[in-house]
Amino acid sequence: MNTSVTRLASLGHALQRHRPVVIALQWAVVACYIVLVVVPAFMPMPPAEATITSNLRLFAQFAFWGIWWPFVILSVMLFGRMWCGVLCPEGALTEWASHHGLGRSIPRWIRWSGWPFVAFVCTTIYGQLISVYEYPQATLLILGGSTLVAMAVGFVFGRGKRVWCRYLCPVSGVFGLLAKVAPMHYRTDAEQWVQHTGPRTRVNCAPLLDMRHLSSASDCHACGRCSGHRNAIALSWRSPCQEIVSAPASPAQRYPARLLVFGILGLALGAFQWTVSPIFVSLKQAAAQWLINHEHYALLQDNAPWWLLTHVPEAGDVFNWLDGLAILAYLALTTAVIGGSTWLALMGAARVLGAPRQGWSSLAMALVPLGGTSLFLGLSMLTLTQLRADGVVFSWMGWARALVLCGGLAWSAWLGLRLIGPRKASIARRVGAGLCFAVPLTLVGASWIGVFY
Repeated sequence: MNTSVTRLASLGHALQRHRPVVIALQWAVVACYIVLVVVPAFMPMPPAEATITSNLRLFAQFAFWGIWWPFVILSVMLFGRMWCGVLCPEGALTEWASHHGLGRSIPRWIRWSGWPFVAFVCTTIYGQLISVYEYPQATLLILGGSTLVAMAVGFVFGRGKRVWCRYLCPVSGVFGLLAKVAPMHYRTDAEQWVQHTGPRTRVNCAPLLDMRHLSSASDCHACGRCSGHRNAIALSWRSPCQEIVSAPASPAQRYPARLLVFGILGLALGAFQWTVSPIFVSLKQAAAQWLINHEHYALLQDNAPWWLLTHVPEAGDVFNWLDGLAILAYLALTTAVIGGSTWLALMGAARVLGAPRQGWSSLAMALVPLGGTSLFLGLSMLTLTQLRADGVVFSWMGWARALVLCGGLAWSAWLGLRLIGPRKASIARRVGAGLCFAVPLTLVGASWIGVFY
């Protein structure tokens, strides 16, 4: 057997054998998480000379939005959802609450597959309205509130399970998409499972997976608890293209595809870019001028509470009602233009190929690398903004961004060709489908080029 394969399997088995160490690590992360979320929210505004290294409030914002989230996105694309299973504080807390809770059965409404999409959209929009990236009170409200709801769900439903993580977490759907391209995953050898004659031990799979048919990395939290179970489950290498290229078209892909197309490539792109968009500025100025000309001043008032719209007068950062409406309008416009165009292009490609109705969602999965790249670029903008405020500037960043963006575009283009090429359609139809698939690549690429260059 290949040495690298056996070493990777050994790593998975080590997570299973040293479970107490993993639990201790989880609680250490929980402690850091609580300190960084709660304490800065009750600290005064940092003085003008404060830096990331000298002020806990600034450090916490940098830790969450400059380091934590961009590199969590990157880790999921590289290692699968190991972040969820080994390090995520919210997952650890909801599972702990579930161990000590009511243990009720999971109702059908919780199992609705559209919740990750709805939760992602709502938290993304709300975060922009209250400037979650800039102020710890907003961070406490969104992240702390999410954690409390996760613990409540864990307390009521399941017994030692992660019901919140599986069905309701706002980033669970995003992580499930990005994990599809991870080069490592836990895989079950179905033949070995059947042939196993040893003792029948039980494994608590917190995200409620059918371990007998474990093949996708989307829902697996890569916690290692099941590694070696029945001598059939092991951490394994695979091609980063395998899960997307080999997965058959299925109605179950519809909500993940909508999350990718309208959520990640549409809404999230607008959320990252509205602060630097000349379109947003023009839209808001035109609306403000119209209101002034017609003597309608109600929307120009800045009396909204901080938990509804950003209101930090000591920092000179106060949103009026028009600001909030302009943000909503810009996010809706981005979602409609980029997300809607991408959806129509994928529908057109599927129609040209003669694919079934859900064929567009299968083609959409080829855009996962571009979606992950877009998220990483957007979050790293926050990293660089915070570092620049402390006088840290990287002269090579323009080239690095170009390489990352080109890499995401090329990877998605390759996956698109892999999905379109083998179809039983004429060359002309496949060329037409390829041209349709090029639409989202062009739109997203041009959008980031406009921001950076």
